[in-house]
Amino acid sequence: MAEEKKKAAPAGGAKGPGAAKKKVGLGKGRHKSAIKRARQSETRYARNISIISAMKTQMRRVRKAVEAKNKKDAETALKTALPSIARASNKGVVHHRTAARYASRLTKAVQAI
Repeated sequence: MAEEKKKAAPAGGAKGPGAAKKKVGLGKGRHKSAIKRARQSETRYARNISIISAMKTQMRRVRKAVEAKNKKDAETALKTALPSIARASNKGVVHHRTAARYASRLTKAVQAI
């Protein structure tokens, strides 16, 4: 084989001037406070995603029971969904008016069966 030379890419895939600058991490700053803030944001993001996911799952169960026109299952699912929505609102993951709207629409849908 002939000697082939590959172009060495800069570290981290960065190109252009300033590519040699060392980064602390993705989306993190240089100061201690900025690094701590980024770490806190990641933790909160993971927690918020978990809370939102649980809330949406409960809401999905209510809608599924409503579509199947199963009032008993819909009421049971609604009883578990409403506290989940309230929990998300109290923790500040979802705005209180958004939470009220979700609860209202789900309740209205169950009542309509």
